[in-house]
Amino acid sequence: MTAVHVIGDIHGELEKLRNLLRGAGLIHKDKDDNEIWCGGQSTLWLMGDLVDHGPDGIGAVELVMRLQHQAAQVGGRVRVLLGNHDMLLLAAHRFGTRPIPGSEKTCLDYWQENGGQETDLERIMPAHVRWLSSLPAMSGEGEHLLAHADALLYIHYGQSVAQVNQSMTDLLQSDDITSWDRLLDEFSEHQAFVDATAGAGRAAVFLWHFGGRQLVHGHTPVTKLTGQPPEAVREPLLYAGAHCLDVDPGMYLGGPGFVYRLPSFL
Repeated sequence: MTAVHVIGDIHGELEKLRNLLRGAGLIHKDKDDNEIWCGGQSTLWLMGDLVDHGPDGIGAVELVMRLQHQAAQVGGRVRVLLGNHDMLLLAAHRFGTRPIPGSEKTCLDYWQENGGQETDLERIMPAHVRWLSSLPAMSGEGEHLLAHADALLYIHYGQSVAQVNQSMTDLLQSDDITSWDRLLDEFSEHQAFVDATAGAGRAAVFLWHFGGRQLVHGHTPVTKLTGQPPEAVREPLLYAGAHCLDVDPGMYLGGPGFVYRLPSFL
């Protein structure tokens, strides 16, 4: 069985991403100093939020796009989920200073307030937009359910993983700013499964709805759930009766990040 590796929210920390991939033996440099996929038939999942906060979101996007193509040529897979910050950048690019109905702010305002980096907006190209707009919101990997956010919003967009992905892809192809704003507002939810009394039951229902035995997510840095300093976070957090696994290492907060290999359920 080939390995399945997961990396949480990158947030523009390109050098940390490179270090993680090299450390996991998934990339190396060729004679021209270019990063090359060397993970063979392994699978790599990036959990969304490639951009914002950190210094080089577009650089992270371009690296992952290249590795995705290289891995596919040798039977490997590099897959990426849609994160709310990826969508915020797309919204700022698409709508700019166009007024949001019922709000005094624009998509550009919201993006800037949430860690948007001017260099990312300046450098985003049509190929980046097409690629980001096609990212799935959810996926299954064995008996793991993968989603960017620890939030219930996905239930509003379909009865299955396929339906949710289609709904969000359709939305990202549209100019319906009200629908964009609604989804971005829903993405502001965090910690839907943390509650000591109801969290495990809520997670079990979510997994029953979409399939899988464990939800793997980013979105909420582990440090915000454990109180650890970001630099001490070196592994995911298992919680909600083992129904949930948080893999957001808080890179933009100072964490070094980690690569986690998904285990197989017995």
